Amino acid sequence: MSKDIQPILNRALAGERLTSEDCSALLESHDFVRIGLAADELRQRKNPGDIVTYIIDRNINYTNVCNVVCTFCAFYRRPGKPDTYVHSIEEICKRIDETIELGGTGVLMQGGLHPDFNIEWYENLLSTLHAKYPKFQLHCFSPPEIHNISLISKLDYVTIMRRLKDAGLNSMPGGGGEILDDEVRARVSTKCNTQEWLDVMRAVHKVGLISTATMMFGIGDRVEHRVRHLQRVRDVQDESLALKAENGSGGEFTAFIPWTFQRENTALGRKITEEPTGIDYLQMLAVSRLFLDNINHIQASWLTQGLKLGQTALRFGADDMGSIMIEENVVSAAGADNQANERDLRYQIREAGYHPQQRDILYNYIDRNVDDLDKSDSLKLKQLSVAFAD
Repeated sequence: MSKDIQPILNRALAGERLTSEDCSALLESHDFVRIGLAADELRQRKNPGDIVTYIIDRNINYTNVCNVVCTFCAFYRRPGKPDTYVHSIEEICKRIDETIELGGTGVLMQGGLHPDFNIEWYENLLSTLHAKYPKFQLHCFSPPEIHNISLISKLDYVTIMRRLKDAGLNSMPGGGGEILDDEVRARVSTKCNTQEWLDVMRAVHKVGLISTATMMFGIGDRVEHRVRHLQRVRDVQDESLALKAENGSGGEFTAFIPWTFQRENTALGRKITEEPTGIDYLQMLAVSRLFLDNINHIQASWLTQGLKLGQTALRFGADDMGSIMIEENVVSAAGADNQANERDLRYQIREAGYHPQQRDILYNYIDRNVDDLDKSDSLKLKQLSVAFAD
């Protein structure tokens, strides 16, 4: 018989911090609706009002060359294979120009763990882009990439992050987190371990950069692994916020983004017989909102879950719809084929009862004239009403 979760929810709603045991009980409960309602209430308190944010940016994967093996990845190519690539700076600039034309404010840039790219390669890339696009935000790389630079250039994480920041880096995504527990990571990947991922994020925050944190579940992990993941993220955030308060400056996790493993074209996917359901995703999202009391934003992952489930996530603790994703190669290579434009995201947000608001990577609001987009939605609704009336 499942544990009564109402006392746990009551404590969360009273502002008390949940324990790991509380987190486990919530994830093991079948009462996902009550959990979602509590998460929605906390979301309203942390981010009051009727605004749901989204961002216009682009995922540029600068290379698919990777010297590690992840069985959940269909994007990487081993060095020397005929279908490997490295984008030139000219090609990257072309894609940034296209992003700016669509109202974009930044780029999310990540790549494989290239065996030949040292710190100078990344500094040259960032400084060139920053010089050409000084107001365009560079949200780039991931802990595994930073760890790879450390191995190649023989530098510690803090030194690397300071140099990348000086070269123009604005913030860092939380990629490569998967499940932050080595019992799981060791089975599915040969890249950085849990401690290394966490230590990179500590370095990111120490030099004053913000980052996000992620979770990809459904890769053979169990509830206890997911709880440890959340606990470790919360602990690092506690450390970073304490350091920021002590020094008067510093970075932190701005958002947490969970999603489910996309299995279709991966080696691991052929071995896993059961995958997380839509309810599993919504419950994980809601519990994240309840447990991660020190992180401001929870992001819906419509890219992996689909627009309708992404929209539903807005009532399960999420306050951000993420990116319109002009370009994305890694998750789509694994089998996710969801697509959306700005009009689509704004429509989904409004139909969930919220006001859509474009933001940048730092969660500053962006004011643009989007009347034409919203009018097209109104016209669509009128056409549907006429069709049903007929």
